[in-house]
Amino acid sequence: MTYLRENLTFDHAKMEILHEDKRDGSGKDLYMKGIFIEGGVKNANQRVYPVNEIAKAVTAINEQIKGGYSVLGEVDHPDDLKINLDRVSHMIEQMWMDGPAGHGKLKILPTPMGQLVKTMLESGVKLGVSSRGSGNVSESTGHVSEFEIVTVDIVAQPSAPHAYPQAIYEGLMNMRYGHKVLGIAGEAKENQKVQKYLVTAVKGLIRDLKI
Repeated sequence: MTYLRENLTFDHAKMEILHEDKRDGSGKDLYMKGIFIEGGVKNANQRVYPVNEIAKAVTAINEQIKGGYSVLGEVDHPDDLKINLDRVSHMIEQMWMDGPAGHGKLKILPTPMGQLVKTMLESGVKLGVSSRGSGNVSESTGHVSEFEIVTVDIVAQPSAPHAYPQAIYEGLMNMRYGHKVLGIAGEAKENQKVQKYLVTAVKGLIRDLKI
C-alpha cells in the first residue's frame, strides 16, 4: 500500500465557507464545504482514482462517522497516516458522491490550530484541502485500487512556495511571545476581546511573512 495525498486549491474544490448556528444556540460554527477528492481523471500526481474506488472510500468514512468515530484533520499534513492531536484543526462531518467526485463538509474546531485557520479564512486567505489515504497504484496506468481515505487536511494553495499554515505556525513560534499567542488561540472561543487580539496578532504575522 502506498501513502497517497492529493491537493485541491480553494477554487478547484469549489470551496464554500459557511457559518451555521450551533445546536445549543450559543453562536455559530465555521465550516468548509466542497470537493474533497476527484475521480475518473488523471491528476497532477499522474494518478487516476476510479469513481467506484472513491465511492467505497466515501462510504467507509461515513460509516465511521455514523458509528461515533471522529474523523479529525490537520493543518497541512505529515508524511504518514497518523493524526497528530496538537495539529488538529477540524473534523469531517460528512462526505458524499456528486458525479465522479467525493464531496464533503468539515467543521473548524476551537483548537489552537483551528483558531488560526478560522482567522485566516475570515481574513480572506484561500485555503484548499488535501486528501490523505492509502492504496495501490499501477505503475503502468497510474490507476489506484484498494483506496482508503484516512482524513482530509486543510492546506495552502499548492502553487504557493510554502504552505500558509506551516509558515504561520513556524513564524509564530519564532516570534517573541509566540507560544503565548498560540496558547491564547485555544482560549479565544470564550472571550470576544481575546478573539479580537488574536485576529490582530495573526494578521500582523501574515503581513510580516508576506504571504
